[in-house]
Amino acid sequence: MQITSAKMLANAVRDQRKTRNITQSETAKLVGIKQNTVSAFENNPDGTKLETLFKLLAALALELHLQPRNTTVEPQTNTQKWSEEW
Repeated sequence: MQITSAKMLANAVRDQRKTRNITQSETAKLVGIKQNTVSAFENNPDGTKLETLFKLLAALALELHLQPRNTTVEPQTNTQKWSEEW
């Protein structure tokens, strides 16, 4: 999924939360923040602290991956092996 704004990120996180049938209150309790903080992020993410974003990602078992624009990244698999020997 390509995300290019804070609002798109908030919508994606909210959609993941709803897909997992987790309420804002449950999400907040998982990481020790208030429900209104979750709501504020989902509705107006521009003022959200990075620390809060990463707490929300952790609560929902999500990761953030960055890549240069207009590039394609091949998906990583668990079958990749180290090329170096020990």
